[in-house]
Amino acid sequence: MTTHLHPINPMTPTLEQLGLIGIIPVVVIEDEANAEPLAQALLDGGLSTMEVTFRTAAAKNAMTRIAKAYPMMLLGAGTVLTVDQVKTAVNCGAQYIVSPGLSRNVIEYCMQNGIAVTPGVATPTEIEAALDLGLQVVKFFPAEANGGLEYLKAISAPFKQMKFIPTGGIDEANLLPYLKFPQVLACGGSWMVKADLISNKRFDDVKRLTEQAVAKMLGFQLSHVGINNPDANEAAQGASLLSRLLQLPIKDGNSSMFVGTQFELLKRQYLGKHGHIAVGTNFIERAITYFAQKGIGVKEETKVEKGGRLATVYLDTDVGGFAVHLLQM
Repeated sequence: MTTHLHPINPMTPTLEQLGLIGIIPVVVIEDEANAEPLAQALLDGGLSTMEVTFRTAAAKNAMTRIAKAYPMMLLGAGTVLTVDQVKTAVNCGAQYIVSPGLSRNVIEYCMQNGIAVTPGVATPTEIEAALDLGLQVVKFFPAEANGGLEYLKAISAPFKQMKFIPTGGIDEANLLPYLKFPQVLACGGSWMVKADLISNKRFDDVKRLTEQAVAKMLGFQLSHVGINNPDANEAAQGASLLSRLLQLPIKDGNSSMFVGTQFELLKRQYLGKHGHIAVGTNFIERAITYFAQKGIGVKEETKVEKGGRLATVYLDTDVGGFAVHLLQM
């Protein structure tokens, strides 16, 4: 049995928030003047975190500028190799530290000072060393060069308590399979913040690629339309009509009737003047975080859990008299 040198700390709020955001843009900034427009493009695209790597002379000032201009941005410092760099990064506004390898000095300093840290690992031995240091989250790096998702599944199997942030070779093509693996907390990537996009000030392209990445992650799709009715009789009449017109079966339930999978006839007046639009998503909690960034909350009293996990919730908004209902797909 492994004896851990440090107690396993609860997941910090910062790391929990990274998991809810889902995608961590890993950026290299050569010109500090690009810091603010880059941060704005990422926020506009739907991502409220970024990891600024300590690979350039501009990194320190860039982080300072981002932290000052965009306090809502969850700012991380990457490629952190020393305790002095940790101190510098935190003084510049960094809220989490990312290192390429397993530096005991960096990890212990961060943990002693309440700083979220995710060091890089690539082997079972390194994962066990991270557990011995009391960590719950590590970066799997470089992800694709080390065998990708199948290798991660293999090496993580004995360590169910550990969460991973795969980084290196992640892009829109392989993002979703990684995120759907339960031990993956979030994914790091640079495909939406490539160096040439930043240096050529193509921030509209950064926003577009970020939007595409978020859309890929959340996978919004219309599930069904709900129609309010004053009572069960009205619901039955409407369901019968739709069934005859569209050649769809009726499934009667306690509070509503489904016609096929596309239409739900409620047996009462519920949320929304006319009814609701049910939108399915790959990750309902990440969708809630995304909408919160856009200024749209949820109706807490409508949350429904299944198997201990959130399954459905209504947004605190409506469209054309229809409430918006999120469903975990």
